[in-house]
Amino acid sequence: MSEASAPHAADRRELTAAQRNAVAELLRVSPVADELGRRFVRAGHELHLVGGSVRDALLGRLGDDLDFCTDAHPDETLRIIKGWAESIWETGREFGTIGAQRDGLRLEITTFRAESYDQVSRNPVVVYGTSLDEDLKRRDFTINAMAVSLPDHRFTDPHGGLDDLSAKVIRTPSTPGESFGDDPLRMLRAARFAAQLRFAVHPDVHLAMTGMAADLDRITAERIRDEFTKLLCGADPITGLRLLVDTGLAERFLPELTGLKLEIDEHAQHKDVYEHTLTVVENAVSYEEDGCDFILRMAALLHDVGKPATKAVGSDGRVSFHHHEVVGARLTKARMKAMRYPKDVTAQVTALVALHLRFYGYGRGEWTDSAVRRYVADAGDLLPRLHKLTRSDCTTRNRRKAAQLAADYDALEDRIARIAAEEDLARVRPDLDGNAIMELLGVPPGPVVGRAWKHLKEQRLEHGPLDRDAAEAELLRWARAEGLIT
Repeated sequence: MSEASAPHAADRRELTAAQRNAVAELLRVSPVADELGRRFVRAGHELHLVGGSVRDALLGRLGDDLDFCTDAHPDETLRIIKGWAESIWETGREFGTIGAQRDGLRLEITTFRAESYDQVSRNPVVVYGTSLDEDLKRRDFTINAMAVSLPDHRFTDPHGGLDDLSAKVIRTPSTPGESFGDDPLRMLRAARFAAQLRFAVHPDVHLAMTGMAADLDRITAERIRDEFTKLLCGADPITGLRLLVDTGLAERFLPELTGLKLEIDEHAQHKDVYEHTLTVVENAVSYEEDGCDFILRMAALLHDVGKPATKAVGSDGRVSFHHHEVVGARLTKARMKAMRYPKDVTAQVTALVALHLRFYGYGRGEWTDSAVRRYVADAGDLLPRLHKLTRSDCTTRNRRKAAQLAADYDALEDRIARIAAEEDLARVRPDLDGNAIMELLGVPPGPVVGRAWKHLKEQRLEHGPLDRDAAEAELLRWARAEGLIT
């Protein structure tokens, strides 16, 4: 370990405390873990708590999902846990993993691995290993290459993971080049752990990530998507995002993020759009109420991706990005589709990007009640997120301007609440349904009913609720104008 990452003497005293803390964490799960360990030992096999479970125990945050490794092959593991586990699943069997549940804990038991990687797809090719040391060496980072043997709780740390955990540094057991050459996705995982744990990557790891960024092209979009989602949902996504851009990894799967660095933001000219975007993401995180809201965070990240394509400089030297929300929505949809996000998630993020500028101009007093209804109707179920995204987008250092924008949005929310108290804004629908339209006009189901429904909805948005007589009169007026009745 280099001097830069070596812990000081005070840190080493903390390491002993960390070990004691890990034991305390393990006591909670030991009735199950130790019992399982004894079953493996009686069957002539080893069992070790390993990987993220040991790391999280040392950090004092061990959850209910436990990872184990063993010298037993999957068939032997099944024989050992059959009749003891409350439920068993074999979905990971091809990778040597058997899953089980016991007393509220989810257990994954994997045969020692000394895996190699397909040189084209870079997907792991499972080769069973023969020892714990061999298994730990093939793991991605030293902080994930520690083990606690069961049931005796012997601690194994051949690569200095405990020191790195104390120093809050991400380092690989083998050389970074060897590790990332085996599986380039580990470069993205390094950024993900930096975001999740608030750790720094070791300089050698950073250098390898930069030099090998193009190797990420060999990884499937689905694997990249899953790691990126975890990164964006980390405790400190900004650290992870900066790492992706600084190493060139973002350019391989999210080039729109890197492309923001050169564009000046007209709302906050002390920052470029890239810095503004990171601030918006940070603001959005602060508005979350119950864990990560991926849709809100992704919308914050992509809300200005249309600016590079719409940048224009006027004769007075002022920079503008007219209709960048429209272009941004199109780019967002295309990028999320390429990353294989589900259609419903993509649709929600895209809608937020398209709507994020709608609020600006409200403070000039130009909005009618009709405009407020349309704002609510267009946002639909996304309205709470749109509120948060719009507030997050205010990053100006001008305190007076920031206070005015906040006051304007407070006023808009109050106005929405007032109108909602008078009308059902959550479900803006025409005052006549399809059956009433068909009965009144004497038409069968078809395009005419749809056109009439759309017209009545526009009237509802423009004028608010109509009583039954007024709605019928408006429908008949429209039908005459359309030549449907005389």
